[in-house]
Amino acid sequence: QDNGFEQFIINYCNEKLQQIFILLTLKGEQEEYVREGIQWTPVEYFDNSIICNLIENSKGGILAMLDEECLRPGVVTEDTFLAKLNQLFAAHKHYESRETQNARHVTDTSLPPRCFRVHHYAGKVTYNTTGFIEKNNDLLFRDLSQAMWAARHALLRSLFPEGDPQRVSLKLPPTAGSQFKASVATLMKNLYSKNPNYIRCIKPNESKAAMLFTPELVLAQVRYLGLLENVRVRRAGYAFRQPYGPFLQRYRMLSARTWPRWDGDHREGTEVLLAALGIPPEELAFGHTKIFIRSPRTLFDLEKRRQERVAELVILIQKMFRGWRCRTQYQLMRKSQIIISAWFRGHV
Repeated sequence: QDNGFEQFIINYCNEKLQQIFILLTLKGEQEEYVREGIQWTPVEYFDNSIICNLIENSKGGILAMLDEECLRPGVVTEDTFLAKLNQLFAAHKHYESRETQNARHVTDTSLPPRCFRVHHYAGKVTYNTTGFIEKNNDLLFRDLSQAMWAARHALLRSLFPEGDPQRVSLKLPPTAGSQFKASVATLMKNLYSKNPNYIRCIKPNESKAAMLFTPELVLAQVRYLGLLENVRVRRAGYAFRQPYGPFLQRYRMLSARTWPRWDGDHREGTEVLLAALGIPPEELAFGHTKIFIRSPRTLFDLEKRRQERVAELVILIQKMFRGWRCRTQYQLMRKSQIIISAWFRGHV
């Protein structure tokens, strides 16, 4: 019910994680269809980059304004911080406070004084500015870092690398908000370099009871997790895509025209293979570099056919090997018999 500085930076991190989910699943999915030249009807979705920018913009974001107030000389209070936010974001549609509401002639008794509200992707959250400046300005002074680094205990020295005299900086230590922002940026860089898979957990009810689903609670989570947009994109698009080369390499055994060797272009080979398998044209789309398959059922059917064909090829290999082994053994026995017979006749 009462959200302070800690909850603000936690929600900021959640907003960034939601942003990477949107970019990698919704936006990335649709951009791939455009790149590959696939016929596609775009699905509308909300891009929360405007909210992330509201919080983290280095020149005019909430965290930047908070750092500016912490470093400003003179009397600094949460009221001056809130006044600066009200002035800067007076027209921002994802920010509101008592003052901005009054300017718009909006009456909202649920928004207390000394508070501001951010319209996050998951919903509106009201933050109490009390303690924002003190918690953000929780600095470790340089002489304390140097004292800890000078300790004989190896663990203490490793915890305070900024106390090393060779690394002394005259700059002020970073604030809690800027440290958290840098940490989130490092996390995002790491995630963007990966190919993440998502597991979305839904809380079914408030009482932690088995086999009980509260529809309103589940629906709210499905909406703010972006699952509705994701499902719409997936249903309107293609469940599977793969470059022509690996696809042909995996399934070419299913057609006599592409097995055991295909010397032509990979895309042409893929088209010949799928035509021979009799897959309906509406299930397929041929991009510039990839084959797209709409239904998972079609892919499962391909995998089933491949498993059956692999079993046939294994039996064929085993049959040929057993035949070769038996012929080789027979020829050795026949050669030995001829030699024995020749020597025996000579002896007689």
